[in-house]
Amino acid sequence: MPECGLITCSQKPVPLRGISVDVVVRGFVADVVSELCYQNEEKSPVEAVFVFPLDDEAAVYAFECLIGGTRIEARILEKKKAEQEYEDAIVEVHQAFLLERQMSDIFSCSLGNLPPGGEATLKLRYVQALAPEADGAVRFVLPAVLNPRYDPQGKSRGITKLIPRWSKGQLPYSLSLRATLESPYAINRVESKCTLTPLNYVAQDRTNAQISLAEGYKFDRDVELLIYYEEIHKPSALLETGKTGAASGSLMGDPALLLTLYPSLPPSKPALNATGEFIFLLDCSGSMSWNIGDDPNLPTRIQSAKETLILLLKSLPLGCHFNIYGFGSHYESFYPKSVEYTQQTMSESLQRVKELDADFGGTEILQPLQAIYRQPFQEGHPRQLLVFTDGEVGNTDQVISEVRRHSSSHRCFSFGIGEGASTALIKGIARAAGGSAEFITGKERMQAKVLQSLKRALQPAVTGISLHWDLPSGLEAKVVGSGPRVIFEGQRCLIYAQICGQHQSSGVTEGSVELQYTFQDQTIKETMKFPLQAQETGRLPVHLLAAQTLLQELEETDEEEKQHLALETSLSSGVVCSQTAYVGVNTELGKTLQCPLVHRDILLEGSFGFCSAPMPEARVLKRGVQEDQEFDSMEKESPFLSLVCLQNADGSWPLGTELASILGLSEAEISSKAPAQVVPDAWATVLAILWLHSNAAEQIDEWQLLEAKALRWLHATAGPQLAECVKAGNTLLVSSVSLQVLGL
Repeated sequence: MPECGLITCSQKPVPLRGISVDVVVRGFVADVVSELCYQNEEKSPVEAVFVFPLDDEAAVYAFECLIGGTRIEARILEKKKAEQEYEDAIVEVHQAFLLERQMSDIFSCSLGNLPPGGEATLKLRYVQALAPEADGAVRFVLPAVLNPRYDPQGKSRGITKLIPRWSKGQLPYSLSLRATLESPYAINRVESKCTLTPLNYVAQDRTNAQISLAEGYKFDRDVELLIYYEEIHKPSALLETGKTGAASGSLMGDPALLLTLYPSLPPSKPALNATGEFIFLLDCSGSMSWNIGDDPNLPTRIQSAKETLILLLKSLPLGCHFNIYGFGSHYESFYPKSVEYTQQTMSESLQRVKELDADFGGTEILQPLQAIYRQPFQEGHPRQLLVFTDGEVGNTDQVISEVRRHSSSHRCFSFGIGEGASTALIKGIARAAGGSAEFITGKERMQAKVLQSLKRALQPAVTGISLHWDLPSGLEAKVVGSGPRVIFEGQRCLIYAQICGQHQSSGVTEGSVELQYTFQDQTIKETMKFPLQAQETGRLPVHLLAAQTLLQELEETDEEEKQHLALETSLSSGVVCSQTAYVGVNTELGKTLQCPLVHRDILLEGSFGFCSAPMPEARVLKRGVQEDQEFDSMEKESPFLSLVCLQNADGSWPLGTELASILGLSEAEISSKAPAQVVPDAWATVLAILWLHSNAAEQIDEWQLLEAKALRWLHATAGPQLAECVKAGNTLLVSSVSLQVLGL
């Protein structure tokens, strides 16, 4: 990233003293209250500006300030009007505060005319729908790391570039977080990469619990809670009353329904000779040279991505087409157009993956995307795009729009690498093209998450989703937004509906909705009933999330009519969008301040996103012999990866000295123990599979697909001798892998 500079260790006073966050997680929804506590220890009045990240799916709906015992509630206005009102208040020496969205996942909070010795607390409220991980955990993240966004060709405002940074672990303000967990399902456990207090169950049935962030947090990572429920796959429906005083017939005035679906789909094995075009788009910008987490022993982002690409190459099905793009300030592709997956193209690509490095300069993803979309489609090969990036781009909206323009011709699976990856970019491009998004931070292995997504890409998804309502006379259901298009195994789906009209049927106390969808040419139906007596939920989370869902769709287009509707929806719901902002003014300051106003940008942690020297400019993919030798020696330190690299495109392993070295045996010893009349490569392939089960069982998610290829090849090659090979292999390797593992 060419924008990098020296870490700024500012000695100016920081008026922000602490951040306190209170989270209530109910099932798949989080309701968050964040308090920013300020104190001005200077002799002049201060204007403090704090720029911070939020998940792009967060619906910010309230903003207030407590100054000198007076509570002032901000109003949501059209953005230009709110900014003008704030500026006028500052000029008139009134205390004022402003909250606005700078990018889809970046907000700024301004507090002006805080007098000397004065204290103030700003309170921000938002709700957010939560997504499950591959293992079923519901993931809540409080973003705390804000990396600079690369500014392609100087087009963005560069707000993140100008924020002063403090050296790692030295920020002069603190963060506390308390979470209350409420669920219709029993809460099994909570995990985090941050240190937490012990989980405290409030209810005997474990449906209510509390947990907190332990002391000592350093703002060096996002705060993540992985909440494990029991019986999470049960569908649910919640009908919420409308907002008091809101007009009947409006989104906020009518009852709103939330349908939560987390289908457990029938198992499906990917076809190993499946058709498809798989395009891998890899970020090779300078920031990819940093570690995924703050532990220097962890691999760099580019190292992890390259190992993942190797596994992907080995897992592709015969008969498909593929290509690989590396991008930074410029981009390069392995082939002019996608090529057929063969032994030759796989081997060539494997070598070129080893030559990739984080030396392409800045992060410009739009141009390679446009180049990919210009490529002609392979007849009979549906396109699947897998994007790997740390997400530090400034033209996110433009990138998402480009993906959406081509959404009918491909699916996009995206992977955010490292702390602070842009949720707006990673989630936005996946959402725009019917794929899925994953984030890799801390000690998580990218390989497992990416291979899980490849399984999804190889499997049929739930399609043809439709809803059929059974409501009493006088009531009508309108789905908010366009509704879901596809659902993959392991994905939850939230559907919002506005219930319009007046209930005219006496004695009818419930309604129902039938969800119908297609999976593997089978039509599946699920019916959910819900009481027509809407619940009072206090802060109206269902309405707010419905409004946020609608706003995301409306703002992803340049159509004037939809932009106008977005503005109206934001103003009526209170959910901030790109066209609105919250502003509050305290006109009762008490006395005129004579000193000039001092501007203070709140410092951010500087270990991510800033470096001590500029990154190298873009260069070609080729590297020197010494660098290749260094990479090869690094690879050989991992027997697992070395074994993977040996596999052929058809799934078999060749018998030779390299395999023997990994197994810790001589080639002669391996050959002498082979059952009679078994071809050498079949014997080698059995040994490789047995080694994986015995020595890399904890990484099974990473090699399941390449094992499936190997088993198919084995059953066609070894035939009835396969069982004998397994028994002999177990004896040779002193292992105990069952015959069932190999489909026998």
